[in-house]
Amino acid sequence: MSEEAKYYTKQPGILTGALVGGMVTAPLIALMYLADILVGLPFIPFDVFDWLARNLPGDVIRFGINLMIDYVITPLELGETSSVAKTLEHIQGIGIVFGIGVITGAVMYKLFTLFQIRQVYVVGGGIGLLIGVMMAAISQSVNFTATADPTLQVLWILFVFIVLGGSLSWIYSDLTTVHPTPAKTEEDQRLQLINRRQFLVRIGGATATITVMGAGLGTIIREQEEQDAPVQRSTLTVADLPADLPNMSADVTPAPGTRPEYTPLDDHYRIDISSRPPVIDGESYRLRVYGLVEQEREISLRELQENYEPVNRYVTMSCISNRIGGDLISTTLWTGVPLHLLLDDWQVKPEATYLKITSADSFDEYVSIDLIRQDPRIMLTYAWDGVPLKQKHGFPLRIHIPDHYGMKQPKWITDIEAVDYWDEGYWVRRRWSASARVKTTSVIDTVAVDHAFERDGQVYIPIGGIAYSGAKGISKVEIRINSGDWQEAMLREPLSDTTWVIWRYDMPFEPGDMSFEVRTYEGDGTPQIESPAGTFPDGATGIHSVRTRIPQTITPESTDTP
Repeated sequence: MSEEAKYYTKQPGILTGALVGGMVTAPLIALMYLADILVGLPFIPFDVFDWLARNLPGDVIRFGINLMIDYVITPLELGETSSVAKTLEHIQGIGIVFGIGVITGAVMYKLFTLFQIRQVYVVGGGIGLLIGVMMAAISQSVNFTATADPTLQVLWILFVFIVLGGSLSWIYSDLTTVHPTPAKTEEDQRLQLINRRQFLVRIGGATATITVMGAGLGTIIREQEEQDAPVQRSTLTVADLPADLPNMSADVTPAPGTRPEYTPLDDHYRIDISSRPPVIDGESYRLRVYGLVEQEREISLRELQENYEPVNRYVTMSCISNRIGGDLISTTLWTGVPLHLLLDDWQVKPEATYLKITSADSFDEYVSIDLIRQDPRIMLTYAWDGVPLKQKHGFPLRIHIPDHYGMKQPKWITDIEAVDYWDEGYWVRRRWSASARVKTTSVIDTVAVDHAFERDGQVYIPIGGIAYSGAKGISKVEIRINSGDWQEAMLREPLSDTTWVIWRYDMPFEPGDMSFEVRTYEGDGTPQIESPAGTFPDGATGIHSVRTRIPQTITPESTDTP
């Protein structure tokens, strides 16, 4: 056998490199997820996504948000917007790192073939190290959930990407040079040689197995931890919980199908700037107060809870990116300390005009001290629904500012600095509204055809929904049917002056294709803005409308007024 015949040589190209890159990257992502769950090491896909979200231009981020909501979540009816959006963010992060692996494989194999590189392990390991250094820098700048030692975090990231480069090099080497054993016939030689397709299939099978096992085990462990986590009820005395809402005896009952007046805690919408919420230990937590104060201080959560009489307030909060009729709006009971009381105890200096509030996820916002002194409802909040804030909802501390969108209300608060200037907060720097005052809106939740009732010989169909103005109150809601005259709806007594108002209109039965529109008026009679506008930069405005077919005949559900 000649020297040349000792080797069976192939030159894999870009497509093969991309394929191998994907096969190697997938199990590495699964192993990173498992390491994150077991020992608190960084999960790079989420870190890469968070870094991009913080550093891409605001217009690009806004385009991505609109694309996700308007062309994926809403038309496909995937579920509650904030939770589905968070899942899609996670998928994007994983997809980005997977794509990096694919591109790395394609580029490496092209370089190896183009320049006939022989020291593939050295070059591949070097490329992996270079990528690892960049990933480590990204992770260290945005990751606040990893609990492992920072040095170990960096070493782990470098190791993962050196393995990526080394694995790509090893597979390239095996694809280009395979050593056959002696064979007596050409048929024996054909059977003994491992061709490229067979080898890639074996590699693919192995990587798929590792990927499924790693991701599956990590998911099982995560679910078990969540099941084992104790649910701690607050020791605070909270009189008004969902079982005893202050308007339980209200004359107007919500139309069947109207969203819950009080949002279940786990259903409360959540929008934040990171793939996963910060993990903060309540026992060691200290709120740092500094700047233009007589003395810098650090305050424990227990001090805030025990040294001040808790204030309970029902609050509706909405997101500035909520569409007309959207679900990025929720209501629950907030418990905390009025911020104006803390200003006096902190001995804020007269020259201070704003509080700069910073969160564990690097979110920041400025709040006027004059506004804090004028509105005693502004509070530092540590409980929702009578229980300590959940991690995803801002534990241990968040702020409530009436009549403002959620973008102005930081959670996971770690630092408060008294300053003598105003500056742009996180979202304002991305060209969203500087004031972020809530735009008054009204929504049709239901046309309850299946819950028609009869009264005095007339069949009625209940129609219902919400009206919300921030803290400006609601004085009237009107509904229009088939472009006719506006008819006034009934209003249910709200939970507080900072919550939405449930409205109801009982429509006399009329069959056919029906269109419904709704509008509302603030407490002082100011009408909502009817001209349509998108969410950017100040929040959406416009009339909400729905269309429904009413059947020719209806069997009333009851003969009593509901």
